[in-house]
Amino acid sequence: MSNASPKTRSQADAELQKEILRERKFSLAEAIGRLAGPGSMKGASPVARKQQAEAEIDNYLRQHLSAGCLPVVILRHVGASELLLNNFDQPLTVLAACVQRVLGSACLLKELVRETDVEWGRVYDERPHFDKDGQPPHPDDPYTVESVRATLSRLLDTLAEGKR
Repeated sequence: MSNASPKTRSQADAELQKEILRERKFSLAEAIGRLAGPGSMKGASPVARKQQAEAEIDNYLRQHLSAGCLPVVILRHVGASELLLNNFDQPLTVLAACVQRVLGSACLLKELVRETDVEWGRVYDERPHFDKDGQPPHPDDPYTVESVRATLSRLLDTLAEGKR
């Protein structure tokens, strides 16, 4: 055991803390942490559950879809869905349900493709190619209704395989 008295130890600890704090830059995050007090984060993640669920979905999409704008738009849709808000603990189940919903509705699928085309045009600073009813898709269009339907179907298959 140490021979130092508790008063001496607490003074030494206070001096050490002051020295450490003198060398650090003060940030907004630190101010919030100090306001919350010691132990405020015990047992809790500093990342909100919704963000954790979105991160898991994002990782899954990055692993199972090719790079591009479609994963970004899918994540945006799933992140804004009521399903995710009620099921943070099962993000991949939510993703599967959202994909099934889009595949089950021609209108939702067309809207997803349109949003993906807009995102592609914004990212690449080019005019997007939109699908037009009764006309074949533009040869340079990376996201057509049929290509997105096929991609979402494959994604749904991989999600189903993961549950087995």
